[in-house]
Amino acid sequence: MRILIVEDEKRLAGTLQELLHRQGYTADVCYDGISGLDNARSDIYDLLVLDAMLPGMDGFTLLRQLRQGGSRLPVLMLTARSELNDRVRGLDAGADYYLTKPFEPEELLACIRSLLRRGGEDVAADPDTTVFGDLTLHMGTFLLECGGRSVRLSRREYDLMELLMKNGSQIVSKEQLILKVWGYDSAAEDNNVEVYISFLRRKLTHLHSRVRIKTLRMVGYCLEEVEA
Repeated sequence: MRILIVEDEKRLAGTLQELLHRQGYTADVCYDGISGLDNARSDIYDLLVLDAMLPGMDGFTLLRQLRQGGSRLPVLMLTARSELNDRVRGLDAGADYYLTKPFEPEELLACIRSLLRRGGEDVAADPDTTVFGDLTLHMGTFLLECGGRSVRLSRREYDLMELLMKNGSQIVSKEQLILKVWGYDSAAEDNNVEVYISFLRRKLTHLHSRVRIKTLRMVGYCLEEVEA
């Protein structure tokens, strides 16, 4: 899961990013509203943690523009202002939940888990797993299972596999994979994706899975399930 944090207080942003990393999430940070909106529109994030008061563009304006563009990205809004009017304003702008600073880390994580369950394509009994075909991917342990077999994935392998499994038979471009797995500031190139795709293919073979990673030349990748 990839989460975008838009927060201008750099110390708090760093604390949130580290907290999310320890929970197994990938977290990116923007420090102003304009870059935050650009990143939120990229369609590579599973959730947005958004501060209300930001330089360049405040969180309320960012959120309204995001929703006007048709985005359904789950949004957790943070603010130091607890007045009822501010909470109503945030919810009316399109926030899914509103959390007032200071907050406890456990409360923040519980809100994030709830929003990710609500925003997921498949609200399964276990929100920490992703399923496609005969494969089950576990977020907490990075285990990929098929039948009675399992293999542990590296962090990048996990992020790639999660994105492919969530999209299933829909094509994911190399550009989307690079943005989602390596991030905006990375120097990763197409051959980095190809290397990790080859790693995943070997592991699928080891698992005797019917799922294959299909290459669409000059386009991207998707998953397909072949007959046993």
